[in-house]
Amino acid sequence: MANLKAIRIRITSVKSTRQITSAMKMVSAAKLRKAQDKIVRLRPYANKLHELLVDLSNSLSDSEVENVYGRVSPPEKVLIIVITSNRGLCGAFNANVIKETKRVISEKYADQFRKGNLQLLAIGKKGFDYFRKQKMNMLPEQNNLLHDLTFDNVNRVAEQIMNSFSILEFDRVELIYNQFKNAAVQNLTNEVFLPVETAPAVKGNTTPTDYIYEPDKEEIIKELIPKSLKIQFYKAVLDSFVAEHGARMTAMHKATDNATGMIRDLTLLYNKARQATITNQILEVVSGAEALRG
Repeated sequence: MANLKAIRIRITSVKSTRQITSAMKMVSAAKLRKAQDKIVRLRPYANKLHELLVDLSNSLSDSEVENVYGRVSPPEKVLIIVITSNRGLCGAFNANVIKETKRVISEKYADQFRKGNLQLLAIGKKGFDYFRKQKMNMLPEQNNLLHDLTFDNVNRVAEQIMNSFSILEFDRVELIYNQFKNAAVQNLTNEVFLPVETAPAVKGNTTPTDYIYEPDKEEIIKELIPKSLKIQFYKAVLDSFVAEHGARMTAMHKATDNATGMIRDLTLLYNKARQATITNQILEVVSGAEALRG
């Protein structure tokens, strides 16, 4: 039977761990509620703006107005933006993004990787540390974005990426991140950021969307397309940020439940060991009394 003192020490240790995981769960829940409100308000606006962006890109196919962000060319130089978290203790949140990034590189961009034309931009310390150890071609880290996640801060990074694309430093830019669905579910997402993709033709629908442009089409396109791209980039980072807190809250909730179950099992083991010790002591007393009587 296990030593009583050792069991008491384990029970105390697990109780301390449960207090930590319970506190982390409550902190993540509070942060999740605050961040979730932002993404819920942003999504309808971002989705509608993206729809307009696609329609505008379609209308520019035969237009005299040049769209530098719609340039389609063979993807010789590729940038993959990997969005993870700065901290762990959030289940498989970071591991899933890293695994998907490795799959995309091996299946889609193996030639670019061998030629040295594949670069990674990591937003989040976990992704940056992992791929730096793998000797990948990394752009400067952008981990501070998650410490102060505002549109202005994300906007500066988005502008750098868009400028690099417009001056032909990259032919294709992809985003890999976890999209928030609910506190327990995150959808692993891989989407093209640049070039702006046109919408596929809908069978039976040949009527193009007709917009009235004010003041003029060229001015609207110069303003709306960059703005839409910045919003899409901000939405991806915010989605990942909210999903991180959901994943951490779920992980800490499971850890707290596991700690509670372990405390219950250890307490039962302790009571059995204590009962066995008391029984042995009673037997020793009775045996001693019998020996004296004999």
